[in-house]
Amino acid sequence: MDDMKASTDKYKYITTAELRQHNTPADLWISIQGKVYDVTQWLQHHPGGDLPLLSLAGQDVTDAFVAYHPPAAWSMLDRFCVAHLSDFHVSDVSREYRRLVADFSKGGLFHRKGHSASASLLLMAVLLATIVYGVLYTQSPAAHAACAMLMGIVWIQSGFLGHDSGHYNVMAQRCPGLNRAMQVLAGNCVTGISIGWWKRNHNVHHIACNSLDYDPDLQHIPLFAVSSKFFKSLTSVYYERRMVFDKFARFFVSYQHWSFYPVMCVARVNLFAQSIALLLSKTHVPNRWQEVLGVAFFWVWYPLLVSCLPSWGERVAFVLISFAVTGIQHVQFCLNHFSTEVYVGPPKGNDWFEKQTMGTLNISCPPWMDWFHGGLQFQVEHHLFPRLPRCNLRLISPLVKELCKKHRLPYSSYSFLEANKRTIATLRTAALQARDLANPVPKNLVWEAVNTHG
Repeated sequence: MDDMKASTDKYKYITTAELRQHNTPADLWISIQGKVYDVTQWLQHHPGGDLPLLSLAGQDVTDAFVAYHPPAAWSMLDRFCVAHLSDFHVSDVSREYRRLVADFSKGGLFHRKGHSASASLLLMAVLLATIVYGVLYTQSPAAHAACAMLMGIVWIQSGFLGHDSGHYNVMAQRCPGLNRAMQVLAGNCVTGISIGWWKRNHNVHHIACNSLDYDPDLQHIPLFAVSSKFFKSLTSVYYERRMVFDKFARFFVSYQHWSFYPVMCVARVNLFAQSIALLLSKTHVPNRWQEVLGVAFFWVWYPLLVSCLPSWGERVAFVLISFAVTGIQHVQFCLNHFSTEVYVGPPKGNDWFEKQTMGTLNISCPPWMDWFHGGLQFQVEHHLFPRLPRCNLRLISPLVKELCKKHRLPYSSYSFLEANKRTIATLRTAALQARDLANPVPKNLVWEAVNTHG
């Protein structure tokens, strides 16, 4: 009798309102395709980290689950099932989005990876060999400066490869361990940036795209504020602290449209600091020893290489030039989101498609320039289908654009130059508001940014 009662209770029906009550780390439920799952015990074992689950706790997360998990993941869900939703509903746009995911899966697009990983590895190896030769066996300052530029290119390509390997297996499908080795090599060893930190940060960014208090990729106080809403000293859920907008922040933000590019030239320092901070913290980091050894390896070979230059002037120049070239990639990251729509509050699982399209911006470019953008030029497609290899993003772009048009959702795409102009305009608008907080906050900051002159 007890077994029969337990079985009945397991499949009880609850409402969406009741589901929302289970939204804490000690009591975390989610819903997928009408079934309710208690993932409290799974929280610390979730491969994507605990923060994505916490951000969507107590909600229907079907679209996010479909976007991030291969079909094989569905077989793991039954052991967590505790109930069904009595008021389960699927919007038209979600239904069509899920159909696209299924079509891409049947067409093999999630497994058709091209040769971008192999090409990137070969390019990086050739460039690194050239850099080492140039530093050790030439005496020309110009040659050393050229090597510094090549180092920046290596880091950019390594960043693209690390980004891809964090979303899907870039190596042979039967060798998941090789993909992990690729992550540590491309991230920790070559660039000095912890792939563990990046995955923790980036997964939250995807889930909470452009939420000012949940998305860490928009939280740059005291240096930058893409919205005047930051002037209210919002609390960062990711960093677990208030982003205080004091007189120092007001000063820096007031000139952010001028400081943006110079800061991007040294933005790598922030990634170094955040990687080290995470690895030294008490936060759970999978395979921490691999992460630490990889970052430590970088801080051995890179300073050693720089020390081989003949003078302190050339050493400083080498570091600054390599950082500045990599700044191009940091600018690319910002272009995709800074001038798009933002909001305050937690992400919602039932408007996944809408939030991803409203918070992202594509960079229009010809196919022969895809190498320069590393897949980031199709940011809308990437956010909707993060498991899709970058070589297929251009292929599906017309389908995504058509779906956005059908449901009257934005599909923003601008040239690299125009995207830079929009980003600077957004920063300038917020900067002017920071100088005079007595002015009312505009209802639509993006519109205000685009229409600000002078």
